[in-house]
Amino acid sequence: LALQEVRQAGHESVCRSYRGHSAPFLPLSFLHSSIMGEVEKAFRKFAVYGDTSASGNDMTGKNFSKMCKECGVMDGKAVTSTDIDIVFNKVKTKGARTITFAEFQQAMKELCGKRFKGKSPEEALQAVYGLIEGKEPGSAGTTKATKVGGVERLTDTSKYTGSHKERFDESGKGKGLAGRQDLTDNSGYVGGYKGAGTYDQTH
Repeated sequence: LALQEVRQAGHESVCRSYRGHSAPFLPLSFLHSSIMGEVEKAFRKFAVYGDTSASGNDMTGKNFSKMCKECGVMDGKAVTSTDIDIVFNKVKTKGARTITFAEFQQAMKELCGKRFKGKSPEEALQAVYGLIEGKEPGSAGTTKATKVGGVERLTDTSKYTGSHKERFDESGKGKGLAGRQDLTDNSGYVGGYKGAGTYDQTH
């Protein structure tokens, strides 16, 4: 009987400790896997950029550099384009021209410490992946009007009122000086007379 009670007590304590610890572990691993899913999606999008025949399973050095630059992994100070090239050549298989997603993860481990100095390796890696997740390649040289928050309203000229409205034509193109100043017609026939055609408005 005593042995049975001990077993019962042990079982309860195991259950208690399991119940107490199971909750925090699940979201963390779930969070990690969902972040990695987003990172892998971003990797594939950048991997096929500019190459319609690419499978998305491996990435060239050019696209790797583009990805690091556009996602903010390469900031030009802590991580430069030279660092990116060195790490790319370090992680890729000898003789290969591309890296796989597994090699890409290795590259991020190499770069995260430089990019986020002072953080632990885990935190730095998490921060680097945070920069990458959900990103996709942008076209070089084009600036898209942002759609975040209230900025869309600010860049929509058809919604402008008052004097600001006068500065743009129907297509949203700026009128330049004519949109900012009332340009008077100085073609009056008397030297001191300004504003041809305004007589009828005032009399």
